[in-house]
Amino acid sequence: MSERPPERPLFQQVPLFAVVGVAATATHVAAALAARELAHLSPLAANLVGYLGAVGVSYLGNARFTFRRAVWHGPQFVRFVAVSLAGLALTQGLTWLLVERLGWPFGAGLAVVAVAVPALSFVLQRVWAFRRTP
Repeated sequence: MSERPPERPLFQQVPLFAVVGVAATATHVAAALAARELAHLSPLAANLVGYLGAVGVSYLGNARFTFRRAVWHGPQFVRFVAVSLAGLALTQGLTWLLVERLGWPFGAGLAVVAVAVPALSFVLQRVWAFRRTP
C-alpha cells in the first residue's frame, strides 16, 4: 500500500487552483470554438462541449495537483460535479440578479461572478469535494 502525499498548505493550494482554473477555461473556450466551427454545433451545444471538457481538466488538475487526491475515486468525482454544477447555477443566478433585476452593468456583474464563484468553488472543493478521508 502506498502512502498518500501530504496535504498541501493553503498558500500553495490557492495558486495551483488558479492555474488549473486558467487551464480549464482555455480548454472550455478551445473545445467550444472547435465544436462550433468544425462540428457546426449550435452555440449552446458547443458551449456544453466546452463545459464538459473544462470539467474534466478541472477535476483531474485539482485532484492531482491542487489537493493531492486519488483521481479515480467515484464519490469524490460526484461531489466535484455537484460543486461544479452549483458554481454554474451561482454564475447564472448572480448574473440574473445583478444585471437583469438590479440593473447593474454587465461588466460589473461579471466582475462579482469572477471573484465570488471561484472563491466559493475553492472552499467547497477543499472542505467537501476533495476532503481527505481516513
